[in-house]
Amino acid sequence: VQLQASGGGLVQAGGSLRLSCAASGRISGTWAMGWYRQPPGKQRELVASITSAGATNYLDSVKGRFTISRDNAKNTVHLQMNSLKPEDTAVYQCNAAAKPYSYWGQGTQVTVSS
Repeated sequence: VQLQASGGGLVQAGGSLRLSCAASGRISGTWAMGWYRQPPGKQRELVASITSAGATNYLDSVKGRFTISRDNAKNTVHLQMNSLKPEDTAVYQCNAAAKPYSYWGQGTQVTVSS
């Protein structure tokens, strides 16, 4: 399984970015998918996740600003990030999981300037 992330970049506070992650290989729409981030000097944290049925879960600090979605037919997951804040600056990684398997995409840098 390979995960290819895209969409990071530099944006001013209050702006928006959309991250995408395309999965290929032995993966299906039954896998849970999510986005994690690792801010500078901090541990990695779960930002948002979505099950195969579409149930979502968000980090408290991004609720109301970020939206995760998926296209099972295309094995892709997106993270729409609005009203970005400097504290959202981090390396973002997508993840696909189906016990006991867990796969990670490469990180994509999101930098929010104040």
